[in-house]
Formats: sequence, C-alpha cells, structure tokens
Amino acid sequence: MTMPFRYVLAQFKVPDFKQNTCLSSYEKITLFSPQKFILFNQTLWLSPARCIFWEEESALIASDLHFGKTGHFRKEGIGVPQNIYKEDLHRLFSQVQFFKPSVLLITGDMFHSHNNKEIDFFLKWRKDLPNIKFHLIKGNHDVLPDVFYEEAKITVAKNKLSIKSFCFTHDYSSDLKTQEKKHFTFSGHIHPGVRMKGNGKQSFMLPCFYFTESYAVLPAFSLFSGLYNLRPKKRDIVFALVENKVIRL
Repeated sequence: MTMPFRYVLAQFKVPDFKQNTCLSSYEKITLFSPQKFILFNQTLWLSPARCIFWEEESALIASDLHFGKTGHFRKEGIGVPQNIYKEDLHRLFSQVQFFKPSVLLITGDMFHSHNNKEIDFFLKWRKDLPNIKFHLIKGNHDVLPDVFYEEAKITVAKNKLSIKSFCFTHDYSSDLKTQEKKHFTFSGHIHPGVRMKGNGKQSFMLPCFYFTESYAVLPAFSLFSGLYNLRPKKRDIVFALVENKVIRL
C-alpha cells in the first residue's frame, strides 16, 4: 500500500444534491446519523443501517444481505417470521431513497440459498428500481442460477471488482495472496462485531465497521445474522453501530 492511511470524521449534513423533505413514516421513525469518513481522498458515509455510501461514485455498498434466509429456514420447518426479511428489504429501500445512489454494490451473500417466495418478492422490488445498477461480487451463499441474475439485471463478478483505488471482494482472508497492493479492499463474510463490557462483568456484542490499513470489513446488512467477535489491533479503527448512530470506539 503506497498511499497513506488517513481519515476524517464529521457529523452528517445532507449534501445539496440529496435535499429531500418527503420522508416516509418509516424514515421518520428511523432517522439516523451517518458518519463522514475520508479514505484515500474518497468520501464515504457510514450508515447505522449497515451500509456505506461512496459519494464520488454515487454507490451504496452493503454486504451479507442474505435475502431469502428466513424463507429457507421456514422450508426446513423452523418457524422464523417473514417480517424479518421484509424489514431488511424496507431498510435497504429507505437507504436508497435517502442517498439516491446510481449503483448498488454488494460484496457477497446477497442471497442465502436457492429460490423461494422471498426471492420472488425481491424480483418485484427490483423492478421498482430500474435506474439503479446492481453489482454483486459473489459470496459462498450466492448459488442461484445465472439466469436469475440476468432476469434481475444484476451484474455478477465471481471473485472481486476493482473501482479506482478500491477493490471489493466477499472474503478478504480467502484472497490474501491475490490482493492487489495498490487497492484498498472492502469485504464482508464474517459479520464483524465488537464486544462491549460494562459493570458487574456484563458484556454485549454490537455490529461494526472494521478498518485496517489495507482492508475493511462491512457489517452484515441482514438483522438475522450472528456476530464474529473481532480482536482489533492498536492501529485498527472500529465503528460500532448503536441504534441509529455510528460511534467510533
């Protein structure tokens, strides 16, 4: 990595091009405060809704959406309510309405398994966003047939996608030997979390954005997912997600 690792944080102020006074009832309830993060001269907005808006490319970046997961569990006889999936989809749509991206970048595991009714519901939702390009870097759960991605107008990359100084892949650790040193890499897969400790030996886990000097790991977008307990090093940067806020630890 030849570029210095620098960052700038700021409280969110809505840029002029995203002025929008028409908020849905859902958005009014879930008003949030993204954090501005300057990385290699690129402006990133870290959202507590578990995604990143890349301002220069007008790209919304998310990972591990696992669409269809609750439907998959129900098919196996496990009573998982469908409203979990609907909430994830609604939250993604609210981020699209707020940031108004031209591109949606998914760093793997957009879908959880094979086709089910929830995937059909996604296709109907996708048709409501014809002007947004979808780019998926395949994850280990993305096993749907190629014809599905063609129908959904999703451009698929098998291993990684490079844009400017950034590289996007699903599992950074599985691709260490082939990482391009000139690129800073964004990945997902591990569903990063950070353990917080309180009084009386109490502790709890929070989802987080995790930044090192050469790569970042995004939180799982799906609320129906576990958390991997990170052990950050001294120079690493961790942003915990607490309700509707992004907090640097």
